[in-house]
Amino acid sequence: MTEMYIDPQVYDLYDEFCHTQMTRREFLNRASALVVVGGSALAMAEALLPRYAKAQTISFTDERIKPKYVTYDSPGGSSGTMRGYLVQPAGEGPFPAVVVIHENRGLNPYIEDVARRLAVEGFLALAPDGLAPIGGYPGNDEDGKVMQKSLDPDKLFTDLLNSARYLKTHELSNGKLGATGFCYGGGVVNKFAVELGADLNAGVPFYGIAPNIEDVGKIQAPMMMQYAEDDPRVNESQAGYRTALEANNKDFVMYTYEGTKHGFHNDSTPRYNKEQAKLAWGRTVEIFTKHLG
Repeated sequence: MTEMYIDPQVYDLYDEFCHTQMTRREFLNRASALVVVGGSALAMAEALLPRYAKAQTISFTDERIKPKYVTYDSPGGSSGTMRGYLVQPAGEGPFPAVVVIHENRGLNPYIEDVARRLAVEGFLALAPDGLAPIGGYPGNDEDGKVMQKSLDPDKLFTDLLNSARYLKTHELSNGKLGATGFCYGGGVVNKFAVELGADLNAGVPFYGIAPNIEDVGKIQAPMMMQYAEDDPRVNESQAGYRTALEANNKDFVMYTYEGTKHGFHNDSTPRYNKEQAKLAWGRTVEIFTKHLG
């Protein structure tokens, strides 16, 4: 996406739109009422809506990868069955494995593209769709967030945790498991680290809420937390998380990326920061390469 100026008021409204049940119509109506410097607030708001087709970096026909959709059992989840987007590198395997957890709107094209990027780097990647038990990602984020909100959060987490376990034991996996996720998915990765213990070999949450502080001692995986500089909702839990990790002598690093906002890795909207996203992604691949072998 090309960079454009977005007034902070519009960014704040968009963050509210993404993380509440606000409709697209309400978002645009409220944006049109804002008085901003440097252009039209409505135009800025419309620019923030994702353009997934323009942001694709790895084609699903790329010869370096073999993507497909898979279904698998998920006991205790929303329906007992899950579906995900599995992307393997070209070749025989086995491969180190990474599960990719979506935001609060289901398996959208951006997350599928992240899975393909990992496969190009040599990882067996699975991007589960938490909405699969109720029909799957509906083709747009607005309906997706409403669907995800309707799910029992504990059953949704169980479906995603079962997805991680499915990937770890997949016939193409070398048994080493990494996890990355974005926004809601970042928080899930932090919870994975608690729940999976030694079964997780590395975790990289992007702008994810910290797990319960009293559970941090259960974490065994090396962790790399990626934070945006301007992201008060998520960053509120950062300091306490750091203190707990240090107190429990955990292997971790936290990066905060200068000049970024929540969602800076997502290249489908102007929140994307190309330079910092590239740096964060390079570090992500590096930790997975080091610990997944």
